[in-house]
Amino acid sequence: MSGTRRRLATASLVGAGAFVLFGAVTGLLPNPIYVRQVPRTPLDYLFLVLTAGFLGGYTLQRPADGRTDDGAATASTVVGFLAFGCPTCNAVLLALFSSSALLTYFDPLRPLLGAASVVLFGWLLYARARRGCDSCVGTPRPGSRTD
Repeated sequence: MSGTRRRLATASLVGAGAFVLFGAVTGLLPNPIYVRQVPRTPLDYLFLVLTAGFLGGYTLQRPADGRTDDGAATASTVVGFLAFGCPTCNAVLLALFSSSALLTYFDPLRPLLGAASVVLFGWLLYARARRGCDSCVGTPRPGSRTD
């Protein structure tokens, strides 16, 4: 299997695995183990799909310069998870705040968290694509001068 095919397969597995894992843990994918306490919304599913897709894309793009942006990817994943997760089912948030405070103050902010996650992941993938990837080394980028 060539390097590009292997990276594509790995990225697909990461994206699908993140979708199934996050979907099951947050109750967006119905399962007998976890019952979601707040209603599911189309935005929850959108942010789940985008977060999983961005994780797959992040895995696919490996920078040629060896730098990693794992901190930014982790932050974006956590923010994305908070955007589509059930606020009253999150043990950490529930330990810090009451369920009524979470539903009153945190729940309305979840779409903004999702948008922030999408922007952060989009910026991260754009920056990685701009720097180039291992398979693109030696290939001029569009718009670059080759004098």
